[in-house]
Amino acid sequence: MTALRRQMITGTIFAAGFLIIFSILFFATFPVHDWSLLWTRQIWHLPFVFIVPILSLFLGLATGFISGNYWRGVLRSIDDSLTELTPDKPGNKADSIHLEEAQSILQHLERLRGQMAEQTQLAQKMASEKSAIEEKAIQKIVSDERNRLARELHDSVSQQLFAASMLMSTINELRPPSDDTETRQLRLVEQTIHQSQLEMRALFLHLRPAQLHGKQLREGIEELLNELRQKVPMTINWTIEQVSLDKGIEDQIFRILQESVSNTLRHAKAETLDVMLIRREKTVIMRITDDGIGFHPDTAKPGSYGLQNIRERAAQIGAQLKLVSVPGKGTSLEIKVPILKGDESND
Repeated sequence: MTALRRQMITGTIFAAGFLIIFSILFFATFPVHDWSLLWTRQIWHLPFVFIVPILSLFLGLATGFISGNYWRGVLRSIDDSLTELTPDKPGNKADSIHLEEAQSILQHLERLRGQMAEQTQLAQKMASEKSAIEEKAIQKIVSDERNRLARELHDSVSQQLFAASMLMSTINELRPPSDDTETRQLRLVEQTIHQSQLEMRALFLHLRPAQLHGKQLREGIEELLNELRQKVPMTINWTIEQVSLDKGIEDQIFRILQESVSNTLRHAKAETLDVMLIRREKTVIMRITDDGIGFHPDTAKPGSYGLQNIRERAAQIGAQLKLVSVPGKGTSLEIKVPILKGDESND
């Protein structure tokens, strides 16, 4: 039903009712033989001639009040729909208003809300894709720059340190055995160069960390340790069993090994490094032990010795971490990774 039709029907009903009431009152009060009674007869202490305007005014006010309330409700509903026109909020139902024009407006608003939701979803998808592309580009730039720095350090500083190390070793070997100040200083220089080589190797592990890249964990660990055995003056032993876990878990174990070896090279001043990776029932155990200078775990600064990264990686795979270090006796780091149902790889 349209608003115009509704108003016409309402007006007709009110007019008819008003006419009937007025006629009954008129003929009952003023018989047609004496029209002067219109001025002399009184109702409610008022001449009858004033009654009709008063009743008309009253009925008009009442009709306006009712109609005004109705339209105010309709417009308020439309206003609420416009105010809350967001893709994630449901609007007022069109059938909640019994007026075709208002229902049409609400239906248009509902279609507009659906279009806004589609546009918002598309914009969010584009923003996510753009962010992923930018993040990937940044990671590639960072990786390329780290590789470039690693190559330049390897081709320049690392080669110079190697040459200096060989030169100092030759000088010290050719000198007659002695314990004078000059000999001690030359040996100290040689040790300093060796330590610099170790720190440079540790820096390479951070700048250009080895990746599993689909290799088995055992294969990746043996490749890493073989490379270190050839490049650092340290005895490296290992016992690596074949274990097959989820790729994410294997990657975290491999990164923990890298971090631990890097710390040993940089800080431990060790001569021997032992690595063990075994599986016992439903647990994979990795232990890295060195005979370096050790330290007090309780007095270590938060984040020092690279332990913070190791703890975070261990926590990510639900592993237990045990660190034992005694000054002058070396350090042992052990992680126990529980094998849950579904963690084992079928490769």
